[in-house]
Amino acid sequence: MIKAIIIDDEFNAIKNLKWEIENFCDDIEICDTFTNPKEAISAINYLKPDCVFLDIEMPEMDGFQLLSNLSYRDFDLIITTAYDNYAIKAFKEHAIDYLLKPIDSEDLLKTISRVQKNQKQNSLGEEVKKIIESFTPQNQSRRLALPLVGKTIYVNIDDIMFCKADSNYTEVHMVNNHKETLSKKLKELEAQTNNSFFRVHNSYLVNINYIKEFVKNEGLYLVLENGSTIPVSRAKKGELQELLNHF
Repeated sequence: MIKAIIIDDEFNAIKNLKWEIENFCDDIEICDTFTNPKEAISAINYLKPDCVFLDIEMPEMDGFQLLSNLSYRDFDLIITTAYDNYAIKAFKEHAIDYLLKPIDSEDLLKTISRVQKNQKQNSLGEEVKKIIESFTPQNQSRRLALPLVGKTIYVNIDDIMFCKADSNYTEVHMVNNHKETLSKKLKELEAQTNNSFFRVHNSYLVNINYIKEFVKNEGLYLVLENGSTIPVSRAKKGELQELLNHF
């Protein structure tokens, strides 16, 4: 019997997939389901499932981050998503199976058949290792999922120059002067960035690699490589200067 876990931030998506599996798939048991990625990480490490159905577009923590935070990775990974974009096609190159929502019963059966074959060949976990190496390599820039209206785009985190809060939205300004507006708060995006980013102001998160000047007279502000000026709060002045001195 194959032990499986379903992870999706939408409860109805979990309910529908679980129904499909229970009604069309033999020899597979759903041992748990999660809408909270952090809880799912603990469960995977503890339960050690044979298979994980993972939604990659989740607001608090995307699928890539979840995978990179696991200590147990010896399972078959099945991506579930509503978007058939270039990133999903790339998963196929790394032997990653995926199911497009709404999930088709025939596609599900084919995917489960592959999981069963992998178990017999003792090849569990190979695709998980490949996707982590591909999208979150050690000591290299990693990719970041940016949820937009009707789609999610994937960018190199070092291609982001700064982010600006706009109520419940966030403007992401890229090095090529392109701008995207995300349906998530700045603090949520801040949690996904690396040590190159610093919250210089309540409304601004800056990639310090692109700081050209730190102006301290007539108000505190930064000048970035593209000429943008970013205000710096007085509460952040000392911490920012210390960071710049050692970066």
